[in-house]
Amino acid sequence: MARQIAASDSLETALRLLAAGPADRGARPGQTLASAQHAVAGAVLWDLRVLAGWLPPGGSQLMRPLVGWFEIANVDELLQRMVGRPAGDLFELGALATAWPRLADSGNPAELRAALAGSAWKDPGGESEPALRAGMRARWAGRVAAVGGPAWDWAAGAVTLLLAGERFVERRTPQPVLRTVAANLLGERAIGAASLEALRDSLPRKLAWVLTGVASPADLWRAEAAWWDRVERDGLTLVRASEFGFRPVLGAAAVLAADARRLRAALELAARGGAPLEAYDAVA
Repeated sequence: MARQIAASDSLETALRLLAAGPADRGARPGQTLASAQHAVAGAVLWDLRVLAGWLPPGGSQLMRPLVGWFEIANVDELLQRMVGRPAGDLFELGALATAWPRLADSGNPAELRAALAGSAWKDPGGESEPALRAGMRARWAGRVAAVGGPAWDWAAGAVTLLLAGERFVERRTPQPVLRTVAANLLGERAIGAASLEALRDSLPRKLAWVLTGVASPADLWRAEAAWWDRVERDGLTLVRASEFGFRPVLGAAAVLAADARRLRAALELAARGGAPLEAYDAVA
């Protein structure tokens, strides 16, 4: 269905098609692109909150690391407001929030850093906008990796892409938190890699897939698409397995997230007129 939505000649057409579909994704005709994409992501968060409620006692502690992206997204919007840029809607995390109610009270980056340092997020390593964003993402990867199983592979792959983006796209020296998390997940050699090729060669064998086929920093978007493909395939495997425990829940979270990403991309292409579909296929 997502590809059909991507082929729509306008965002409004896409939203009408989505609203008539079998699943309620939260998006409605008349919304802006940003609001519709937020609604799609918000529907995933709601599903995860419901799943957490079905888990045995302590299930929220297992689910909370997985929804860290939504808290990071809220902090991104908070930073937008702090620097005077337009900010979007916020997500309601409920009992799955790590520190959001406290973070929301921050009036400036220094207060935000202090609030993060006093929470399970820990110190992001700086109060500049790049340090706060990269620090939270690195911390999140560390928390997801601690879940274990395929989540470790996903987190390590994400850190690889984050490190590559900071080092070879933004041309920034990775800040201490990212360096620490990357060293723990990827090994010390990855930290000192002076080129994308050197970074690829430094990765543990089990992570070779992350940068396969990436010849230059301009190709990192392809690596991100491949990362999402890996997450979804692993998620489907976990969901289909006949077992009790947290692994099927982990798989469901992965599949929901990948589906939402695909749908958000479809809505963006529809807002651009629905062509070329090859662009959607490459990303999704």
